[in-house]
Amino acid sequence: MIAHLKSDPASQALLGDRLWDAAPPSPDYPHLLIGRSESRPVAAEGGGIEHLLTLTIVSSFRGAEEAKAAMAAVRLRLTDAALEADGVKTISLGVRFTDVWRSPTGFRTYAVLRVRAVTEDI
Repeated sequence: MIAHLKSDPASQALLGDRLWDAAPPSPDYPHLLIGRSESRPVAAEGGGIEHLLTLTIVSSFRGAEEAKAAMAAVRLRLTDAALEADGVKTISLGVRFTDVWRSPTGFRTYAVLRVRAVTEDI
């Protein structure tokens, strides 16, 4: 998924290579973090697994525009994407929920995407 996002010109223009599962000590902004991940079997041929992932975009721009633009680019890139890795492929991929808010201090804006992917063995 990270490689798929990094290969997208729109995501690259907004986030660069700042897509991580753990941010470095002093990260640049904006960036995307892969957070919570849940997986469970589903009734499907080929060993179907449902994955729920939380992606968080963090922006230091004074306003929500940058976070919303990055969120839109990520959402567009992931919706119905056909991905393959480690012997599995996606049969369904989409963003199920989004939310954008400013931190109480106003110095950060957060955009959260909840992604659902169903994979099966190749």
